[in-house]
Amino acid sequence: MDHMGLERSHPDRRAEKEYSDRTDKDMNGGSGADKKPLSLYVHIPFCVRKCDYCDFLSAPASEEVRENYVNLLCREMEREAALYPDYRVETVFFGGGTPTVLKPEQLEKLLCKLKECFFIREDAAKMPGSEITLECNPGTVGGEELKKLREAGFNRLSIGAQSMRNEELERLGRIHTREDFQETFRLAREAGFRNLNVDLMSALPGQSVESYVNSLREVVSLHPEHISAYSLIVEEGTPFYERYGEADAGRRRDGEDKDHLLPSEEEERRMYEVTREILEGSGYHRYEISNYALPGCECRHNITYWRRGDYLGLGLGAASLMGERRFTKSRDLREYEKMPEEKENMQHLTTREQMEEFMFLGLRLMSGVSRREFFDYFHVPIEKIYGEVLKKLEQQKLLARQGDGIYLTKRGIDVSNVVLAEFLLS
Repeated sequence: MDHMGLERSHPDRRAEKEYSDRTDKDMNGGSGADKKPLSLYVHIPFCVRKCDYCDFLSAPASEEVRENYVNLLCREMEREAALYPDYRVETVFFGGGTPTVLKPEQLEKLLCKLKECFFIREDAAKMPGSEITLECNPGTVGGEELKKLREAGFNRLSIGAQSMRNEELERLGRIHTREDFQETFRLAREAGFRNLNVDLMSALPGQSVESYVNSLREVVSLHPEHISAYSLIVEEGTPFYERYGEADAGRRRDGEDKDHLLPSEEEERRMYEVTREILEGSGYHRYEISNYALPGCECRHNITYWRRGDYLGLGLGAASLMGERRFTKSRDLREYEKMPEEKENMQHLTTREQMEEFMFLGLRLMSGVSRREFFDYFHVPIEKIYGEVLKKLEQQKLLARQGDGIYLTKRGIDVSNVVLAEFLLS
């Protein structure tokens, strides 16, 4: 699918690059310093049971299908790595689906193949290596399995709690309970994971502000390094849409089934506000609209997306951005099996499209966008393209500028969808 004070400019970006390049040289005799940074996403499209709200590319599958898929992924990794020899991998993210539906040995095989094919930095005394995240649903992995995964090289675990109320989890169609999550979290710590994210959802059916606050406080009491807190989106084509889509408003007017209705707009807004209040008061800083982290624990992989860095998607339906090219892999397993390396929906982004993405992705970050980086990307001052928009949004106190940085104000964050739409070029 990561706070106290807002960072207003980007001196850290230059320092991060210099530090990264210097360390690559120290660790690898210069073999990594001249390579370009790359993030890898590995899609595992399997789950125990599809949740009622989920519109991701995932489904249950037999052991035979899963094993065959692992072998196909390994084949794809070999082919793709040969196309990108000039890159070093900064982050890896195994997502799904539920990657931990695979056996630890299968996940280890995939990670070993990545390390064999791509230039991936290992942990060292001078600095941590590449960030390697594994998504995990509670109840799908035990203590010994988590130890094996940590030993294999996964150093960040993202646990999909979603709620700490069993009745809310049941309405979502989740397969786990609050107790399952607590046990998985405890076992992850015992296995040696020191960088844990917890996903938490608000605006759930039958959820009150009070029950959400209780869930949030319970998660905070566990002291994860990162919390992703986001609202439920009812997507078309899901069982939830049939249950809670357009009919929900009508049921609310008629007073039917009050305990299972989605929260009102006022309640949802309060959940949004209290998330920031509680997390910032607990030492987490908000670095993106829906993501909070302890200092230094921001999700480097997701920051790559928001800053439009190069990322390569591996696996069924996986999306990539390499330079000005966007492309995806087939979503059909039979087609993917025939040609896992085949790229579909290849799109060469125009300069205009790249500028739009630079703005509405970058402004999701609390640190905002850099005027210098805009000029470096597009060889034109940002004011020449967006001068009138910037001026208008500043006058409305939705946007602010300080030094090199342009960022959303608190008011702008609250109406971010409206603000970000202003950066679409006609």
